[in-house]
Amino acid sequence: MWLLALILAYLLGSLPTAFIVGRYIYGFDIRRRGSGNVGATNALRTMGTIPGLVVLAVDALKGMIAVWLGQLIGGPWLAALTAMAAIAGHNWSIFLKFQGGRGVATAAGAVMVMAPVALFWAVLVWVIIVIFSRYVSLGSITAAALAPFLVFFFHRPWPYILFTFAGAALIIYRHRPNIKRLLAGTEHKLGERG
Repeated sequence: MWLLALILAYLLGSLPTAFIVGRYIYGFDIRRRGSGNVGATNALRTMGTIPGLVVLAVDALKGMIAVWLGQLIGGPWLAALTAMAAIAGHNWSIFLKFQGGRGVATAAGAVMVMAPVALFWAVLVWVIIVIFSRYVSLGSITAAALAPFLVFFFHRPWPYILFTFAGAALIIYRHRPNIKRLLAGTEHKLGERG
């Protein structure tokens, strides 16, 4: 059952929301627009506010469902593993030849189920950084780095703490191109087309 749950979570995470919305509603491949990333920020940049929010919500829901599935079948340890599987699916989608997004929204959805108060504070930090810097990537990297310590601070189970450390490391790793652009001063700011 655990293996089946992990496969289902990966396939769920693999559903490329931004690609589907771009291709079947707007008629273009989001991988060829903006940053080329298959995620909510690029959807916002290339399709507008409403499509961007839809992509954000669905990608977060993938993480939430993955955790609920894991909790139902195997408790916190499996929930942590199914959450990682969903993020892996989002980042390396089987439907897009193992291309994908950064995993931020899917991870946030998972943490919303595991540790909602910790997520609240991480999102608050994200909002403050994005408002003052206008760099979504900087907000995402900072919130991801902070999340494991918040989950630990709020005394969540160890599998959830370990998940947020692993998830944060993966999110930061996936932001390598953004980090290079931030350091070079070429990263797109919120509201800029690109």
